[in-house]
Amino acid sequence: MKIATFNINGIRSRLGNLLQWLEREEPDVVCLQELKAPNAMFPQKALAEAGYESAWIGQSAWNGVAILARGVRPVTTVRGLPGDPSDVHSRYLEAAVDGVMIGCLYLPNGNPQPGPKFDYKLAWFERLIAHASALCASRHPFVLAGDFNVVPTDFDIYNTRSWLKDALLQPESRECYARLLEQGWVDALRAMHPNERIYTFWDYFRRHWETNSGLRIDHLLLNKAIASRLVDAGVDRWVRGEKGASDHAPTWIVLKAAPPARRRTSARKRA
Repeated sequence: MKIATFNINGIRSRLGNLLQWLEREEPDVVCLQELKAPNAMFPQKALAEAGYESAWIGQSAWNGVAILARGVRPVTTVRGLPGDPSDVHSRYLEAAVDGVMIGCLYLPNGNPQPGPKFDYKLAWFERLIAHASALCASRHPFVLAGDFNVVPTDFDIYNTRSWLKDALLQPESRECYARLLEQGWVDALRAMHPNERIYTFWDYFRRHWETNSGLRIDHLLLNKAIASRLVDAGVDRWVRGEKGASDHAPTWIVLKAAPPARRRTSARKRA
């Protein structure tokens, strides 16, 4: 099973890029962020014609997340991150796909900081940590994927000099991410590439794409029940180089099939 996360940065304007990538790479499950489209404008029909069923939460002009599944319909289980009923941002969605639970998230950016947007980022992160604790400990396979808007360490950025005041690198943001991992989550991309400078985001300024001046802010975290099935992980960098591309590239993992369930032997047969 190939599971990917991709901040599409506007699904209506970049639908062509998305469809091209789906056709070429054929991921089984896709978590999308920053749809920037209300529910009624989500391109469900075009994606279905490409072989993908969808679950989504839209929002006009901002945010929005979706889970796509190739050939099967995602079964939605949670819409919106628990913990704050007043939060109307479309940033979190959970669904079951072929026996795997998928959590798709778009964590707040938090800029400018300090200020209310950074406070919201940290509060949202605390809600995520609280919600994720039971998911990590669950016996059900769970993948928590999305744009976390956190650069975990200095090794995950080309150079910190221009980003020291950015919310993505603040000690509070990194500390929240570290506490999330301490629950037992496996950062799949880093686990597969422990010594490689690997990026998932290149902004549109100062020729950052052309000079590979990137950041790693898109993550796929695996709970204990599924981490042993990880066999590969990577970034489809070619997507970022296409005309009109998002400033993110799809980031993916490959999981081997689950072992067959053991059949219980009755006491009578054992005797």
